[in-house]
Amino acid sequence: MKLYNTLTRQKDEFIPLTPGEVKMYSCGPTVYNYFHVGNARPFIVFDVLRRYFEYRGYKVTFVQNFTDIDDKVIGKANDEGVDFNVIADRYIKEYYVDADGLGIGRATVHPRATETMDAIIDIVQRLLDNGHAYLAENGDVYFRTRSFADYGKLCHQPMEELQAGARISVGEVKEDPMDFAVWKAAKPGEPAWDTPWGSKGRPGWHIECSAMVNKYLGPTIDIHSGGLDLTFPHHENEIAQSECANGCTFANYWLHNGFLTIDNEKMSKSKGNFFMVRDAAKEFGYETIRMFMLSAHYRTPLNYSADSLEMSKASLARLYEARSNMEFRMEKAAGDTMTVEEAAKCEELGRYKQKFIEAMDDDLNTADALSAIFELTREINAYMGAHQDATRAWLRAAHGLFMELTGVLNLVQKREDAADPEADKIEALIAQRAAAKKEKNFAEADRIRDELAAMGVTIKDTRQGTQWSRA
Repeated sequence: MKLYNTLTRQKDEFIPLTPGEVKMYSCGPTVYNYFHVGNARPFIVFDVLRRYFEYRGYKVTFVQNFTDIDDKVIGKANDEGVDFNVIADRYIKEYYVDADGLGIGRATVHPRATETMDAIIDIVQRLLDNGHAYLAENGDVYFRTRSFADYGKLCHQPMEELQAGARISVGEVKEDPMDFAVWKAAKPGEPAWDTPWGSKGRPGWHIECSAMVNKYLGPTIDIHSGGLDLTFPHHENEIAQSECANGCTFANYWLHNGFLTIDNEKMSKSKGNFFMVRDAAKEFGYETIRMFMLSAHYRTPLNYSADSLEMSKASLARLYEARSNMEFRMEKAAGDTMTVEEAAKCEELGRYKQKFIEAMDDDLNTADALSAIFELTREINAYMGAHQDATRAWLRAAHGLFMELTGVLNLVQKREDAADPEADKIEALIAQRAAAKKEKNFAEADRIRDELAAMGVTIKDTRQGTQWSRA
């Protein structure tokens, strides 16, 4: 498997630190609001990466954090007149609602910054002890950026160019414009923690992730991932402070997903084109959003529009219809042994699994992987159409391969149709319609079809019987 490594600017063969195991960290949400469709992209993409590693037999330890102490969290709490934990608890709960809807699995660990305070304070103390950080006169602790010779290696910018945009604001007490805070001295009314260096306060954003990686995965990990916008300064600063504190490589592979635009414009609150996942899901459904996010390679820019979502919704519906057709035929078919022709066809279908794996091995190319799934689906549909007497054994094999590949992407796995509250009534009406047709009472058969249509039910007459689905 090859992954595009931001650090090396090329596709590198993935070689884990420990054979058969993957240590992976992905930056999670700052929990002061619902997350938006731009946030959803890395959550979905790196969930699929984790699933694919597991599909290929790796044991994955996946950590995704919650930033629960931050200026935005504190600001929201102050606006509502509540403790910051009230805000954090609320939006962590809401994160899981949207994440579950999008098919994003739980991480191995979901640490909160406030639950990792001992580890954060420990790493800041180590940076102070070895001279890579210093205590300013106002109680802030800053990382001494020029003490790290490799600063800029992730964003591939020399220190001189990065320094051009850096300034020391009035009232700041940094030694150098490039230095950044790893600890912020307490301000009136803000939550604060005691420290060995005597400066009560709270951590800077960058140090939180470094500490959580170190605590739950160790000083060196296989993969660190996140959105492209986090490359600098967040991930660059994580590397600097982590490698200075631990004296070793922080992460071997850095993966970043491309930006999401809205109707070909950068997503922005000021432009009013800022969509929460919760709102988009009401219109298109959560799984449609997941399908949309996986329809393009994760590193390419992706444009969010109603037309794009409608196309993804239609594509998803085709896959669900194919699954439904297979399962309907399996229920009606006979024969637990494949014919010679079917065995040969089954072996032929295996090439789509190989195409799927080749796409995923090539820097997680979900777009090409989906193409392989649709090609497989067309092949299965064509064979079922031409072979109305296909055996149950062949149908099970085709269905199993279809579910295996879609399962890696966690698409087409829902079973809401099986729990339809009107299923018994629908089946009874279908039976009445069949009886009416047998008696050549076509007017009654048409009336029942119209009644089913009014209930939102689509029916299809086949040699194996009448198949129904929700429109």
